Formats: sequence, structure tokens, C-alpha cells
Amino acid sequence: MEAAQEYLKEQNEFDDNDEPSSLPYNSPFRSTRLHIQRSNVCSRAYFVVVMVFFHVYILNVIALLLYVHYNNGPGDLVSGDGGSSAADSDSGKSLPHPAPSSRELHVEDYSQSFSLPRIEGIRVGHVQRVSLVPDKTHEMKTLSLKPLLFEIPGFLSEEECRVVVQLAQLKGLMDSQATASSQEQEESNQPLLSLSTEEVFSLLDLNQDGLLQKQEIVSHSHSQDGTWLSPDNLRQILTGLESCPTGMLTLGDFRHVYDVSQHPGQEKSGKLHSQFKQRSKHTWLFQGPGSHHVLRTLRNRVTSLTRLPSALVELSEPLQVIRYEHGDFSNSHYDSSPSNSETTCAHTRLAGNTSALTEVPCRYLTVLFYLTSVEEGGEVTFPVADNRTYEEQALVQDGVDLTDTQETCSRGNLRIKPTAGTVLLWYNHLSDGRGWMGELDEYSLHGDCPVRRGVKWVANSWINVDPDYQQQARYQRVVAQRHQAKSGMDYQSLSHSDLHQDL
Repeated sequence: MEAAQEYLKEQNEFDDNDEPSSLPYNSPFRSTRLHIQRSNVCSRAYFVVVMVFFHVYILNVIALLLYVHYNNGPGDLVSGDGGSSAADSDSGKSLPHPAPSSRELHVEDYSQSFSLPRIEGIRVGHVQRVSLVPDKTHEMKTLSLKPLLFEIPGFLSEEECRVVVQLAQLKGLMDSQATASSQEQEESNQPLLSLSTEEVFSLLDLNQDGLLQKQEIVSHSHSQDGTWLSPDNLRQILTGLESCPTGMLTLGDFRHVYDVSQHPGQEKSGKLHSQFKQRSKHTWLFQGPGSHHVLRTLRNRVTSLTRLPSALVELSEPLQVIRYEHGDFSNSHYDSSPSNSETTCAHTRLAGNTSALTEVPCRYLTVLFYLTSVEEGGEVTFPVADNRTYEEQALVQDGVDLTDTQETCSRGNLRIKPTAGTVLLWYNHLSDGRGWMGELDEYSLHGDCPVRRGVKWVANSWINVDPDYQQQARYQRVVAQRHQAKSGMDYQSLSHSDLHQDL
């Protein structure tokens, strides 16, 4: 018994004092505790990584949205551009268009920021569907890429064509003024103004002191006549004046300078280049509030087709309607003008540069309406359309000037026969690469072939844009201020109904 008790006592002392004996017993608990701690560390690291990736993803999404917003902008309609997606047009689906507004203009229309979307041509012969009127789609065919030119059959109904022609007849048509040769003046029933050098000098010499100062010449730069002092004439005269030590021109000095200004193209080169000639009758039809509903409808349809901001379209020129009778024509010309420090756009004259030498038309694009079909002749010709390169020398072939449509109309690269209801749209300017209007597109040179049989009625809708974005913005603000100050004033007095009468 005592031996047993002593044995138990030794065992208890061994259990209390021998630490290694406790390790095997406690190791499972400690192992489990260490495992739990490692699992917590991994969970926290995983949570941090997930959160970092989540925040990076959110930041990327926000950055993408900001990029899209600031590149397209609230007024940029490129995303809705029917020509911007070949897939959409090839699929045969009708492209959506913003519904045109028939409301009158409000001040906020002029203060908005906008860009100039362009329809993409894709390739010559490409057809894309556009929705311009309810329950109907039109096919828009690319005729040329240089210039960017489209044809839309059935743009106007037969009734709309008839109404526009009748309104032009009621308004009354005037002879189109253009330069003509002496022989043509004798043949024409409406001879153009012809002045001698001495008579021009006397007209310019306002104070009749026998000397011409710069102010006297510049004061005539806004003349709408254009038959005796063109922008080229004016530029040549001023160049000659600035070369004089006295800064003034005597009659003898002026005679030499004016003779040179009458033939600027021949002075620079020996190439043959005919002066612009035209024979037709035209008038202007206002399209703003109070005008015939057909005219307002056509303006809204042009806004929808071009995807341009409505303010630009509404503040552009009135609709020009032209009648070409047998033998009538127009030589090849540009509808717009190249930007120049010596000129200012006619449509922004309210906020224009008063020191500019002359006003010129600034037309971003042209929409031409065929109002009648023509039995023979009367085509619109683009003599250098889709040439590989543009060279002015190429306009003269075998001693014949291709811009002379009376003689060489059949030799143009592209001719479009008049068909009632068809519309042609082309861009007169290239893009500047930043969403605004760039340089004049030299390939937009075009003219009207002589009418051989029948009568040709067409209408031109020009969209005016100043190449200087800030100048255009200032003009819009001026119009807005005047519109606000004279809210009871007829809108026609704020539009361009009195502009471009003889351009």
C-alpha cells in the first residue's frame, strides 16, 4: 500500500514538473490557434486586393465616361450620324434622326456649344438609309469623296417642288449678275455695268481731290454690286497703294494698278482661266417664322439631314431659287471662299472685323434642290471631282478651260442630271480635324451646263459658318442680345434675308 502511494506521488510530481509532457497534450490546441490566425491574415489581404481592383475599375469607368462626354459634347451629333456607321447602313435599317423643331427661336439657342458633324461617304456608290419624314426612309448615295457629295432622290414631293416654284414666281425673279464679255453684253437684253478706268477712279475718290487714300478704297469694299470692283480687284489695288511711298494713288498710278487688277490670273501665270459667267434669274425666299409652311418644312428637313445645330441653319441665308431657261448656264465656281485675314464672313458682319477689306460668303455646305426635270442639258458638273490630285493646270486641256461650261461641260468628271425632287448635298470645306470648318475644298468646284431643252428650276440652301469659331460665337451672342432686347421685333430683321443678294 505504501509502495503504491509512493508510486502515485512520484507520478504526480512528474506530471507537474515535466514540461515536455505537456507539449504533446497542448499542441493540437496551439496548432489550431495558429491556423486560425493565418487564415485571418489571408482573408484581410484578399479583401484589400479585391477593394483595390474594384476602385480601379470604377475609376476607369468614370474616366471613360468623361472622355466620351468631352469629346462628343452635348451639342455634338456625330454619334447620331447616319453616315458614321457602315454596319448600320449596310444592314438596311433606317438611321434615327432628331425630330426637327417647328418652334420659334429662343435666346438659349444661340449660347449653346456645338460642333460640326459630317456625314461619312464611306466609298463612291455607297448607299445609306436616312429617315427624314415620318413613315418614310430615303436612300442617300455617295457620288464623290472629293468633294464629299451625296444624292438623295425623292427628297421633295411633287407638290413641294410646285409650291416653291410658285412662291418664287410670286416673289419675282431678277437677273443674276456676273461678269460677261463685251460680245455677250451686246447679245444680252440685260447688259452689265461697264466703267472706264477714269470713271472707277472718280467713283473711288470720295473727296474728289485727285488722290486715292486707303480709307476711300476700303469704304467701297462692302458694295454688293460686284460688277466693277471684285475682291480680287480690291486686293490688287490696295497692294499697289501700299507700295507707293506717299500712301496715295494718283490717276496715273491707279491706271497701272487697276489694269493689273483686271487680269490678276494672267499676271501670276500664263494659264487660261475664264472669269466667272452666269446667265439665269433668281430670287430669295425667307424660311423663318411667318413664311410658307413648305419653306419651313424644307428648312427643318435640311437640319435633320445635315445633323447641324438648328441655330446655324436658322441663321443662314434664305433659300435661293434659280430659273435657267434655254441656253442659261453658270461657269464652274466655288460656293464659299477661302479664309483670309483681309476678308470677313458676310453672315457674321454684326460682330465682324470692320477693318476687313471685303465681305465674302462663308458656306460650310450646299444643299441643292432640283425642282424640275430637264429634257436635255442643265446638268450640275464637278469638273475635277475625285481627281487623284488637284492641279489648276489640269483645268486647261488642249487650250480649253474646263471651267467654261458652255464649251466643255461634257468633259467634266462628274455630271448629275436634273430630276425633280432630288437633292444634292456637298461640303464646300474640309474639316479642321477638331470638329470645326477647315480649308476650302478645291474639289468642290462646280457649274451648271447650258439648258438645251426645257426649263430648269433649282433652289440652294447654304449653311453659313465662320471658320473662326470665336467669331461665330460672338455673332451668336450678338444675335441673342438683339433678339432679347427686341423681343417684339420680327425675326426676319435679325436674319439674313437681306444678305447675299448679288453673290
